[in-house]
Amino acid sequence: MSTAILTGPPPAGSCLEGDLRSLGFDVRTAGAAGIADELAAVPAAERVAVVDARFVGHVHALRLALTDPRFPAAAVEGAVSALPEARRALAAAAGTATGPDDLAAGLEAEGVAVHRPELGVLVAAAPEGAEARAKTRAEVEAVDDEAVRLRSAVKSRDGFFTTFFISPYSRYLARWCARRGLTPNQVTTASLLTALIAAGCAATGSRGGYVAAGVLLIASFVLDCTDGQLARYSLQYSTLGAWLDATFDRAKEYAYYAGLALGAARSGDDVWALALGAMVLQTCRHVVDFSFNEANHDATANTSPTAALSDKLDSVGWTVWARRMIVLPIGERWALIAVLTALTTPRVVFYVLLIGCAVAACYTTAGRVLRSLTRKARRTDRAARALADLADSGPIAEAAARSVGRTVPASSYGAPFWALLAAASLLVGPLFADNGGTWRAVLQAVVYAAFAGVAVAHPLKGPLDWLVPPVLRAAEYGIILTLAAKSGVDGALPAAFGLVAAVAYHHYDTVYRIRGGTGAPPRRLVLAIGGHEGRVLAVTIAAALWHGQGFTIALTALAVAIALAVLIESIRFWVSSGAPAVHDETGEPA
Repeated sequence: MSTAILTGPPPAGSCLEGDLRSLGFDVRTAGAAGIADELAAVPAAERVAVVDARFVGHVHALRLALTDPRFPAAAVEGAVSALPEARRALAAAAGTATGPDDLAAGLEAEGVAVHRPELGVLVAAAPEGAEARAKTRAEVEAVDDEAVRLRSAVKSRDGFFTTFFISPYSRYLARWCARRGLTPNQVTTASLLTALIAAGCAATGSRGGYVAAGVLLIASFVLDCTDGQLARYSLQYSTLGAWLDATFDRAKEYAYYAGLALGAARSGDDVWALALGAMVLQTCRHVVDFSFNEANHDATANTSPTAALSDKLDSVGWTVWARRMIVLPIGERWALIAVLTALTTPRVVFYVLLIGCAVAACYTTAGRVLRSLTRKARRTDRAARALADLADSGPIAEAAARSVGRTVPASSYGAPFWALLAAASLLVGPLFADNGGTWRAVLQAVVYAAFAGVAVAHPLKGPLDWLVPPVLRAAEYGIILTLAAKSGVDGALPAAFGLVAAVAYHHYDTVYRIRGGTGAPPRRLVLAIGGHEGRVLAVTIAAALWHGQGFTIALTALAVAIALAVLIESIRFWVSSGAPAVHDETGEPA
């Protein structure tokens, strides 16, 4: 239960008490004893709000200030709220405060960040006098509160397909869900189940199954948009919701790839290599995005002329949509996959997807390289730590970093150079000399581990050091794909698909934890699953030892072991009370 304390009796005709009760507050009125005593009477584990009795404004303005669970304290003119973690500071501020605005200032003086939501055309005021009150009431009545609430449920930046083909009606679906008491987590789960059914339909290998799969995939995406809009519409943010939202998109897409591969196999067409290639490319694209953003999250003095040109292009309407579409965000990508599934074959779907994602990867990576080369900035220790965590180095790479790596002088472009050299030493032999499955490949994996250790031996603060994690991801995933594809063993590619999926989940989980400010997964987990170089060695040794069905069994066992380890730790973390409720509100393509 939450409690709202009014500073006095509301004026005649005020609907303030009813508005607060509609938001789930128990309403009390401060008497002669004052606000401080009323605050002290509210249990410390409850959210509490203090509202000026003269308050006039939209209900949604109050909702934004008083009910958003992501912020320890929030305020608009005439109203302030505090979660339990900010109650001590609120009590300290109440000693001298005469109203909500003073309390908000006092909270900030006590070191508590007070969130002040953007109201736009919404009204929140505490007018003095009948004339000012009437004028403010007229301003409130001139704005449709519900229309604003519906518009704000949609991300301000989204892809073309999502903006023009999904959001115009999914926002109403979100409202329908809210009015029936459904939660964003329930809608997210429905989206996952719908996508899994779509994957099952694709796995039938029939034309009817493919058509149904395409339709259901779009339905899953509609629900995927709806869950976020429902969260924004009703401010139902949660730790569990953040985790589900962050992970289910990848689970849905990659499960659908597997369904297409199974369906193609029923028709005698083996496209597992293409399915795994699509997953590898898509995951590496995301790692590029994550690494670049983390490297520049808190960098100072961004003076890149490339960034300035990008901002200038954004002022020309059509270029905004063209640039958002070329990166093939999730809406465009899923629409493309759905249509091609219904009309063509899985092989065509993967060919088009691989070409589209490759173009998008080249476009985004080239632009970010240009920005990094032309900007004048100093990266922070936090950014360097995040990149090191994203590199996912295990004990062998760390040993190489402490020994060989410290003998190599640090340089501006040394880290990406050594990462690229590591990837080349690992992949060139199996790809072009066909020595995969031999002990020579194991030796190359040892060289890879040493070079990868050199790449992370010094703090990753160089202009292009954000390339280190995606290069290492491409090397790790690439060697698994290459060895499985060239082995010619039945079941090796599906097993490799499962292994890459398990490892990719670990890497996505690392990203979302860093975004939430809690740092990477525990070091014990990284050590337990070997780090990227340990897994590469394990796979190359398995390929050298077992040339038949044993290789498939080894890949499957490794996939199961890693999946269990990372899922158990991830679930433990995300359902713990200390995990952050970090939702993606950027509108960046996924």
